[in-house]
Amino acid sequence: MNAIKYLSFIVITLIHCVLSAQHSAIKTSRTKFIRDIYTEALTKGHAFEDLRFLCKEIGARITGSTEAQMAIEWGQKKMTSYGLETRLHEIQVPHWERGTKEVFYIKTSGGVHTKLRGLALGGSVGTNGTLRGNLIEFESLDALKAASPALVKGKIVFVNQAMDAKQIQTFKAYGGCYPLRGNSASIASEKGAIASVIRSLGLASDPHPHTGSMYYANGVDKIPAAAICTADANKIHELFDSNPEQEIELVMEMDCRSYPDTKSYNVIGEIKGGEYSDEIITVGGHLDSWDTGEGAHDDGAGIIHCLEAFRILKKMNYQPQHTLRLVFFMNEENGNKGGKTYAKWVKENQEKHFAAIESDRGGFAPRGFTCDGSEEQVEWLKSLSPIFKEYDLHIFEKGYGGVDIGPLKESYPGIPLFGFVPDSQRYFDMHHSPNDVFENVNKRELELGAAAIASFIYVLDHKSP
Repeated sequence: MNAIKYLSFIVITLIHCVLSAQHSAIKTSRTKFIRDIYTEALTKGHAFEDLRFLCKEIGARITGSTEAQMAIEWGQKKMTSYGLETRLHEIQVPHWERGTKEVFYIKTSGGVHTKLRGLALGGSVGTNGTLRGNLIEFESLDALKAASPALVKGKIVFVNQAMDAKQIQTFKAYGGCYPLRGNSASIASEKGAIASVIRSLGLASDPHPHTGSMYYANGVDKIPAAAICTADANKIHELFDSNPEQEIELVMEMDCRSYPDTKSYNVIGEIKGGEYSDEIITVGGHLDSWDTGEGAHDDGAGIIHCLEAFRILKKMNYQPQHTLRLVFFMNEENGNKGGKTYAKWVKENQEKHFAAIESDRGGFAPRGFTCDGSEEQVEWLKSLSPIFKEYDLHIFEKGYGGVDIGPLKESYPGIPLFGFVPDSQRYFDMHHSPNDVFENVNKRELELGAAAIASFIYVLDHKSP
């Protein structure tokens, strides 16, 4: 009996040793593979040059534009050159153009003329020539909502609501102000205003106006809507503050307009999987941008992060377990038709989707990933912290996935959505503004972001279904 117990002990010990050795070998292999990903990205990377071409040779890529189509063709060609199986996914998208005329200036009752730096908000109607009206300032969207229609009727509303500088995470400050841009014109119109102007959504006081989407509520008169730079918003406030009784007239002219929906495409590239080839991990960002600046951080950097991640994995001859699908989504900025149509399309095709990853928060130094998923999925994400500690990644927590991949939650309710998180402190100095150009992207930070995403794809691919 004792001999049997002894032999059993020996067998169990041997099994434990074998399993421990296997686990150690797997861990060592994983560590080396991730290290090799970073080495490739930082010493032989293509990310910076690919972003330069997208920004400088193609430029801003507003949905429906010739530049957007150029970017689609470039994206498919680039994916193919990196060894991916590619195709175009046709979608219908809105088509809005800024036009050639954007003029804003104020006149005080004391005879002072001051030109303002502004941009029409995406989706706005034009002014049909020169529009003039007395300006009325509100400190917040809530103050406008509470205002008497008699106070607003016939005037141009100016909502001077600043982003909350106390927020450490700047995306939280942006989220608190987002309705200001989207809804101000409709609320102002309901109260009889003839136009709506807002303070740009940015934390810095600078000369760069920020555009972005706005929408008209059903049944309201469509009035012109614009944003002025934060520096000029401060000037207007100082004028009102110095003499609350004076009248300030705003003169504005914009010839922006909307056209019928048009045809466009999501760009798709794949690396076929092995054991779980019928299950897909979608990775991507949005190819479109606003028409001011070059869309370098929003979302050129995100597109390049994901493209470079796939290039690196192919270069390293990585054979994934799941099918890896790279998607350059079109029309995130003013409708998200790319993301919505993609989610509907994959569901109709009865595809299985394992997870999705998005990069759409700029090309700054990587900090980690967030998960829009179950508690179990979030706990798995948190377990990755030791793996990535040496790469200065520390954010592994519950949070947002991304606009483009968001609709997948409706098609696949249990799917985890992962959002790439870079440092956010400078992002809203560039976001939707003429300042969002290639020169404001740091080469090494961009490369580190691509390496982080490639490494995350690798680890996620080894997670059991």
